[in-house]
Amino acid sequence: MTQRNITRAGAVAAAALLPIGLVLAATPAGAADDATVSVLHGIPEGLGADVVDVYANGNLLIDDFTPGSLETATVPAGSYDLGVYADGTTPEDSDPVLSADGVEVPAGINATVTANLDAEGNPALNVFVNDTATIAAGEARLTVRHVAAAPAVDILADGAVLFSNLTNPNQDLASVPAGSYEAAVNLAGTDTTAIGPADVSLEAGANTIVYAWGSAADETLALAVQVIPGLGATPDGVPAGDGSTTGTPVWALGLAAVAALGLVGAGARLSAARR
Repeated sequence: MTQRNITRAGAVAAAALLPIGLVLAATPAGAADDATVSVLHGIPEGLGADVVDVYANGNLLIDDFTPGSLETATVPAGSYDLGVYADGTTPEDSDPVLSADGVEVPAGINATVTANLDAEGNPALNVFVNDTATIAAGEARLTVRHVAAAPAVDILADGAVLFSNLTNPNQDLASVPAGSYEAAVNLAGTDTTAIGPADVSLEAGANTIVYAWGSAADETLALAVQVIPGLGATPDGVPAGDGSTTGTPVWALGLAAVAALGLVGAGARLSAARR
């Protein structure tokens, strides 16, 4: 990157396609029993998931979750039977767009689930474990995740390639000086810009997570940003991140398995929504 001293961090383990479901943000029993879970709705409009309703054990959790939205919640660890339905439909009169039964959410995890398109344009579910390790004073952590129906890409910051040949559904990260950067997404190895350029502000002591989502073929590629603050080094010890910057959390997509922890849960099922 031009005019900046950047320390490249090794790539975190790539997120696998893992079984996931939805978790109700009920009142937690205690901090030790909680998990921080976020969800990004990264399926573009026109593919059967424009607006969805979320149910847990047959009860409505939330209305009107739309493409490009991201929510974060602190949720109690536990097991859930869950489903995502086309807006206005219910478990009694339709099939779910997405479902997962017996979903186990482990305590203490900070993760983000993405409902997105795979490289071929098919609906997919991915779970990423968010890096909440301590960040050096004056530094920021930048994490980039490719969850778009698009070929391999290069991620540029201030005109220089920071991450190269990133493919769906993988991620990479780096430690950078805090500040504002002009970010762009190019087709790998070319000067062809697929997304951006756009200004991205990287806060000191925070993990800023940028998602490339949408479809190249349908010209719906876009960026979504999640911020996990409070990770800066302090004299008193190691802080812990608490999620994204979006709104007051009321629910989140939870994980039934996290590959990095060797956890295995119930299978997720994708099906066409009944009209």
